[in-house]
Amino acid sequence: MASDSASPRIEILLVGMNGDLRGKQIPLTAEKKVWDGTVRLPSSTQSLDIWGYDNDEITGLSMTIGDPDGLCIPDKRSLAPMPWAPEGSKQVLSTMHEFDGTPSFMDPRAILAALLKRFDERGLTPVVATELEFYVIEDDWRETGRPRPPASLMYRGEPNGFQLYDMRAVDALDDYLQTVRAWAKAQDLPADATTAEFGPGQFEINLLHRADALAAADDCIYLKRIAEQAARKHGLKSTCMAKPYADHAGSGLHVHASIIDRDGNNVLDAKGGDPVRLKSVCAGMLDTMRDAQLIFAPFANSYRRFQPGSFAPVDIDWGYGHRGTAVRIPDAQGPAARIEHRVAGADVNPYLLLTAILGGMLLGLDETLDPGPATEPGKEPAAGTKKLTHDFLTAVEEFSASPFIADVFGARYQKLYGDTKRKEAITYLRTVSDFDYQTYLPRI
Repeated sequence: MASDSASPRIEILLVGMNGDLRGKQIPLTAEKKVWDGTVRLPSSTQSLDIWGYDNDEITGLSMTIGDPDGLCIPDKRSLAPMPWAPEGSKQVLSTMHEFDGTPSFMDPRAILAALLKRFDERGLTPVVATELEFYVIEDDWRETGRPRPPASLMYRGEPNGFQLYDMRAVDALDDYLQTVRAWAKAQDLPADATTAEFGPGQFEINLLHRADALAAADDCIYLKRIAEQAARKHGLKSTCMAKPYADHAGSGLHVHASIIDRDGNNVLDAKGGDPVRLKSVCAGMLDTMRDAQLIFAPFANSYRRFQPGSFAPVDIDWGYGHRGTAVRIPDAQGPAARIEHRVAGADVNPYLLLTAILGGMLLGLDETLDPGPATEPGKEPAAGTKKLTHDFLTAVEEFSASPFIADVFGARYQKLYGDTKRKEAITYLRTVSDFDYQTYLPRI
């Protein structure tokens, strides 16, 4: 007879502010309570900061008023098996609701769903695909305090050069990648190409487009979990940290997006070569990019990606087929006409990311905006082009003061997210690092 620890289970999951999964494990014998919508968790669960502390001084939800419960309402579309768990185990994503039936203002899935209703009211549907980059590292990081590439990609303790598109790097970790692909197939994720990226142990997995942005975000959060669970199985660790190595490429999360109308027409299609609507949507994304940078780069480490000469953009610009721009147009005409957003790091919350991107696109649909001249390959952006910030606290303040953010995310969530990240940024600034000691202590 199997032990309780080997018994199948269902996990009901909530997405936290930082894209973390929280929830409950429930024996399959008690599965009915999941579908009855009676599973409870404290409402403050989705306000926890990066350290897992509640923000009672910000939300007033915790001990101030007794840390009330919310209801975890499952989304059956997200029901999927858990191949790493006892056979028969499954997981489902849920949205936190108040007891009066309204979605919680703090729930990232609810925030994205509310924005998608605005598109639906206009007879429009966003079509979204994500490209996730991540690193695989050795599992001794807890002991060493540092990431280290997998031994199979090292020579005499050093990475053996760049591995971009290198099939030898794929082959070296083939057992791990085979597990990732098998588990993605088991969960019916639309996983497509897997490629080796620049950094040692860095890979990218593309997810095919969906005409359901909420499902696309669900796919992305599940892929992150699969990458993590598969790494554990193979004695490794995966990380979506934006910049785990100072001297190697950061990890991004690129988003491809188009919009179709009720007749299935791509409204971004520049028929006849006149891309007025496409350019206006680009402008909406660019005009709101600084306001939303805290979503695209949610942690102090995130800002280490934005370096001149890297593929992470530093200018708020756009271009046709230009992988150095913040917004890229891979195709301007036909059914495949779309926009690629290239700013976000792999560390983002995918629901908040899509909310920010689609909110900017909606602005460009509702108004006629000019993105300025396109940046051409080999040339500098036009004079006067604005830049992304390299400073975490600056991003916090611009996010917190933005009318666009208040409109798209709701004023209550704007304050919660901004205040929580401000606390994180100030803690970061107050921390004296090894760099300070190595550089300044001997000299000042």
